[in-house]
Amino acid sequence: MILSGLDPSGGAGIQADIQAATALGVHPLPVLACLTVQDTRNVYNAAPMEATLIREQLDCLAKDTPIHAIKTGALGNADIIDTLLAFLVDKPDIPLIVDPVIKAAGGGDLADQALIDAMKTRLFRRANLITPNGIELALLGEDNDPGIAADNLLAAGCRAVLATGGHGEGEHIVNTLYRQGQSPQSWQIPRVGGEYHGTGCTLAAAIASGCAAGLSVEAAIEQAQRFVAKAINQALAVGQGQPVPDRSVRLTP
Repeated sequence: MILSGLDPSGGAGIQADIQAATALGVHPLPVLACLTVQDTRNVYNAAPMEATLIREQLDCLAKDTPIHAIKTGALGNADIIDTLLAFLVDKPDIPLIVDPVIKAAGGGDLADQALIDAMKTRLFRRANLITPNGIELALLGEDNDPGIAADNLLAAGCRAVLATGGHGEGEHIVNTLYRQGQSPQSWQIPRVGGEYHGTGCTLAAAIASGCAAGLSVEAAIEQAQRFVAKAINQALAVGQGQPVPDRSVRLTP
């Protein structure tokens, strides 16, 4: 199940999640959390959906369809977080992958302070994995050093933090997994060109898809990285801003 925002450019958000899940062989159950005014360059406005309507959708789906994992993206407001957590109270075994979307690559806001606080104090404790990029990690972990920021989040109750490196520099994109009581574990893929619209959404959705298919977190991350690398290599020039990963690609076994 995917709980995320709509990017009308089709580059990020719930469409990216749907495409990634479908390409990786799982069926997406998309629940829209917010609408945005957005293109491939930036986010200009956003409005959350009604939390009570979201809860009706979640309950309706749960009565009809097995849910093997949940992925969240832009969530609109703190009420939607509380709605999701209330829905999950009696479902402790469903893996929850959280992409803590705060800002668009162009700088536009997708979360106010109340939503950020709700993520930090309530949502992250339930998540099996959160996938912040460098900017989000520094803000949420309150330190510019990725290792210290990740440790701060773990100390506050996070189970696992995948610090993503798409916004960094260097020849490779390095994603590093931090967990309590374990040494960090890193994966890397070649960095191709600049930044791409929707790579964070794509990575988190691909990880959730792997978890839904029964993969371990490590195996899901490995598969997701291969998928993102292939999608970037075939990126599409959709608009005047960042290219969009081609999520129609398929992985070979």
